Amino acid sequence: MDFLLYILSGAAVGLAVGLTGVGGGSLMTPLLLLFGFPAHIAIGTDLLYAAITKASGVIAHQKQKTVDWKITGTLALGSLPVSIVTVWLLANYFPSPESYASLLTHSLGVMLILTAGVLLMKGRIRKLHDTQDGPVRLYLEKHKYRLTLIMGTLLGFCVTVSSVGAGAFGAAILLTLFPALSAIRIIGTDLAHAVPLTLIAGAGHMYLGNVDYQLLGALLIGSLPAIHLGTKLSSRLPNKVLQPILSSMLLGLGIKYAFF
Repeated sequence: MDFLLYILSGAAVGLAVGLTGVGGGSLMTPLLLLFGFPAHIAIGTDLLYAAITKASGVIAHQKQKTVDWKITGTLALGSLPVSIVTVWLLANYFPSPESYASLLTHSLGVMLILTAGVLLMKGRIRKLHDTQDGPVRLYLEKHKYRLTLIMGTLLGFCVTVSSVGAGAFGAAILLTLFPALSAIRIIGTDLAHAVPLTLIAGAGHMYLGNVDYQLLGALLIGSLPAIHLGTKLSSRLPNKVLQPILSSMLLGLGIKYAFF
């Protein structure tokens, strides 16, 4: 019975991801916590789930040539080593998963709150950049790759300890630093970075014993077809209605896990 419930949960999250573009981590990890899974199992399993579900999207974007690999590589140069170091710190400075459960749960809460804010504000980010003149805009343009590397390091840590942020925050970074990129190239480039980051972070959690393989299989069975269905339906449903609802839900969950 539980296996069927996890399949249906994977389908529900996959459908939501396809409809709204919101990353699976911000939806799946809180759901697994509500089901009673420990934070380390929820986060570790979700990271591998995200890597597998997003991989097909990268292949599709590569065929359409909508990935900027220089930007992807710069982000990865910062994020992947930090992800590995973060796993090493968890393995060597905490005696058991229970000892870092509080860190993971509170990190998840903070990232959910920030993700909700990014989703609500992302339409204004490009407008803000377009209206910026003077030293701020010049600084961002001059140092965009250095700043991309720095932001990649932050993503590497945040995604590894919370499973949240590779999608929404990656897109916000690209919107801010590379406003000339088209929307489809932002999505493709962000996705191309999210896959190796969640894969490396997920592999690290797998090394720590933080992955439930039966759960992972059930989630994938439900989500993979549902994501494709959601993508097809997305053009028929008002995103301006769906995203504020999701943002409010993520904000509430974020407050719960960050402060309670």
